[in-house]
Amino acid sequence: MDTTTTAPVEKTAKPQWLRVKLPTGKKYTELRSLVDKYQLNTICTSGSCPNMGECWGHGTATFMILGNICTRSCGFCGVKTGRPDTIDWEEPEKVARSIKLMNITHAVITSVDRDDLKDMGSIIWAETVKAIRRMNPKTTLETLIPDFQGVERNLNRILAVAPEVISHNMETVRRLTREVRIQAQYDRSLGVLRYLKENGAHRTKSGIMLGLGETEEEVIQTLYDLKEAKVDVVTIGQYLQPSKKHLPVKQFITPDQFQKYKEIGDSLGFRHFESSALVRSSYKAYKHVL
Repeated sequence: MDTTTTAPVEKTAKPQWLRVKLPTGKKYTELRSLVDKYQLNTICTSGSCPNMGECWGHGTATFMILGNICTRSCGFCGVKTGRPDTIDWEEPEKVARSIKLMNITHAVITSVDRDDLKDMGSIIWAETVKAIRRMNPKTTLETLIPDFQGVERNLNRILAVAPEVISHNMETVRRLTREVRIQAQYDRSLGVLRYLKENGAHRTKSGIMLGLGETEEEVIQTLYDLKEAKVDVVTIGQYLQPSKKHLPVKQFITPDQFQKYKEIGDSLGFRHFESSALVRSSYKAYKHVL
């Protein structure tokens, strides 16, 4: 299939459409001040998200739990890999207090993979949602979870606390999964999404990155797979290399190509479908509960 819209480029040749303005606005300034004053840990700041200003302007922020060291070594991810720290059982309350201080109306919670733990971190996940509910009863939640190795009792802990959105990212197409995600499995991730929806999840969500060498045909097949798994919300964005040690960008996808995927996604009937270069998994997350 023709992929002329995704010609390979060097890492330094970042196109014009990937340049963003510095975040501004009253709401952003207020939240930035709180984050700095209380040393609150958000993925928005630590990950230098290009959409931080827009999301914070809508009262949305993303928090990472279970430490900052992952047991997996995915080729695309900037999070450190190694032996994680011991569990901080006060973390659920800390996250809940951060959300209250920032007056967040919609929070996205994510985490590192904790394959070192018997429950793979699912108990802390559930306790975090409960703590946020107690302290911030009007805040809606998206939980961007690991695959928990597909273990149903761990997934059931997330289902039991009933976040408005449960998200798990496929990250890439089937052919590239072993290279990009290493310890993950394409069919296992699809199975997780399907299990969540079939067992009571109000809304499920997933996302993939483009520019890792996938073809248009493979992207479209992934969309069909997500639809078959009954996923409600899908996000597609451009992969950007975190450092020279990570997988290189093989293509910068053009805005026209992202629009083509948007039209295909909409035609498949997803409840929400976000597709553009700067889209990240939490982009416009506040809309995905609607």
